[in-house]
Amino acid sequence: MKKVLLLLIVAFVISCKNEPKNEVKTTVKKVEVKEESFPAELGKVFEAHGGIDTWRNAEILSFKKGNEVHSIDLKSRINVIHAPKYAVGFDGTNVWLDEAEEGSFKGNPAFYHNLFFYFYAMPFVLADEGITYEKIAPLTFDNVEYPGYKISFNADAGSSPDDNYKLYYNPKTYQMEWLAYTATFSTKKTSDKFNVIKYGKWNNVNGLVLPSEITWFKTDEAGVPAEAARPAMVFMEASINKNDLTDSFFSKPVK
Repeated sequence: MKKVLLLLIVAFVISCKNEPKNEVKTTVKKVEVKEESFPAELGKVFEAHGGIDTWRNAEILSFKKGNEVHSIDLKSRINVIHAPKYAVGFDGTNVWLDEAEEGSFKGNPAFYHNLFFYFYAMPFVLADEGITYEKIAPLTFDNVEYPGYKISFNADAGSSPDDNYKLYYNPKTYQMEWLAYTATFSTKKTSDKFNVIKYGKWNNVNGLVLPSEITWFKTDEAGVPAEAARPAMVFMEASINKNDLTDSFFSKPVK
């Protein structure tokens, strides 16, 4: 018994001598960094407009166009437009229309409810999921060459996946300056006809550089902008807020 006890004491002492002193065990936590799908040059464009992280951390975007107030939940993309005689919205399932008098709203609610959100939220909406990017020839206007990318969508992306966009940016500042786009909502067919918008003025909205006005341009036979087709569309009273809205804010009013 004494021999066994002695052997145990010796083993314990040897074990203590062999154990490193002041050893601190650390656990290395593996952090997965998301690899962005957009090209590095477009990343610089997003950065020039406040940064993609600032955009992704934003919650509720609101802006005014004419007498319409547009409000969008940037996480779910549910939205509502309030005007004096009508409201149009998307509650996550259905597009709805509410009119003070029948015929007050002119247009197609399914097409219109997020139309100007997409124009207003450029260039950030071009970082959505399900997008393919292609480097294209620059657009030349007033002897300035604007580098560009063509943006197309996967078949399951949105209500108009056949739409295509071309974004052109300032080669020095990387700010977006031109947008060319096709409209396929009604026909559901691809198109080679591009409408062109000049993004000329910007506002800083809680760290995001978003347009204060945009102007549609006429183009020549080669698709190059020639002259303004109509007066500039002005956006006002823009804001980014925390989401403290209830679901009913985006739902059709119950009467």
